[in-house]
Amino acid sequence: MRNICFYFQVHQPFRFRRYRFFDIGQDHYYYDDYTNESVLDKVKTKCYLPTNELLLKLLKKYKGKFKIAFSISGVALDQFRLYAPEVIESFKELVDTGDVELLAETYSHSLVALKDEKEFKRQVKQHAQTVKELFGYKPKVFRNTELIYSDEIGQMVKTLGYEGMLTEGAKHILGWKSPNFLYCNAIDPKLKVLLKNFVLSDDIAFRFGNKGWCEWPLTTQKYVDWLAQLDKKEEIINLFMDYETFGEHQWKETGIFEFLEDLPEKVIKHKKLQFVTPSEAIEKLQPVSSVHVPHPISWADEERDLTAWLGNEMQKEAFDKLYSLLPKINQCEDEKLLKDWQYLQVSDHFYYMSTKFFSDGEVHAYFNPYETPYEAFINYMNVLSDFTLRLNAAIPESNIEQELANLSRIIEKKDKKIKQLEKQLKSTTNKI
Repeated sequence: MRNICFYFQVHQPFRFRRYRFFDIGQDHYYYDDYTNESVLDKVKTKCYLPTNELLLKLLKKYKGKFKIAFSISGVALDQFRLYAPEVIESFKELVDTGDVELLAETYSHSLVALKDEKEFKRQVKQHAQTVKELFGYKPKVFRNTELIYSDEIGQMVKTLGYEGMLTEGAKHILGWKSPNFLYCNAIDPKLKVLLKNFVLSDDIAFRFGNKGWCEWPLTTQKYVDWLAQLDKKEEIINLFMDYETFGEHQWKETGIFEFLEDLPEKVIKHKKLQFVTPSEAIEKLQPVSSVHVPHPISWADEERDLTAWLGNEMQKEAFDKLYSLLPKINQCEDEKLLKDWQYLQVSDHFYYMSTKFFSDGEVHAYFNPYETPYEAFINYMNVLSDFTLRLNAAIPESNIEQELANLSRIIEKKDKKIKQLEKQLKSTTNKI
């Protein structure tokens, strides 16, 4: 039997408002609440709720035979709790069927695995704890932000106790090998590695509604025939994609929901195909070899590397400046600062700074609140500058920083006192 492993990424960032230079040191609220709520409401209506409803129906109909996996970032869960608690409830219903696996990831959907092992492990543990609290589920398999993976990252994941990890079946890594087998980590073979079949995944995620595609329209029967016609020796086909594929990237009018609804029946009827979750695949299959990834890969763009987030000097400067704050963050106990620290790390902020305007330009423009990558960089650095001032005030190192912190506190107290007196004056004036 050939195994079909369906996995969906669920993530939405907290987008920053237009934060000007003159806001630094004056206004410490960074978020564009209107845009965040509007985008989430749109995606919730077009994708999350209708797709969850359809999947719940399919999971109940094909009990034990249709299986899927999700990873939901901590930042997305925070937004659901704030703006759309009904989305969390709909995911709970899916998990309660017993045929849905939840994967672990970094809470902030961050690139921290490239920078600091201690902070990486802290975020992974925080995410796992949140998943446990909300869904009563303990993840066994890990999926890093944007499927970023290397031998060293895999080794770190194994030390956290995870049995397997997902990543991209990148051509420049596999060479002549096929992604349609189970592999293992090159440093610690006990960590199993599932590789995305990007051709078959992207047929759904990117090409499904493209009328200029030579295979359009993609019918369910045609797609299942492709799955079945691969080499008989190939054991698993990993179909990994953004959850927003359904209803958002591929609009309802393309027929994407009809395709999804018909897919389980066509697969189940086929005697040589069956659905599995990532943890089931790891348990059932034996690795054919290790996969050697000395330099990090991802599922982004043609290159399948990190250039979508760290490909230009702006991105690198912002990334290095952010993580230069780690020594002080490790001493910080201020909840507001730590929450802002989480949201500053979201990988989307660096993605908005990408200057890859050519083959992947449309992808980088999608849901991007900035007109140019330079505007994204300036806005982010302004926010980071204010955050740094607040952090220095909370955790001063030098006498100068201590003095500035004391002055900041005095100014804050005076501002509060002035507002209090203005309120009293207004109230007295109204009475008179």
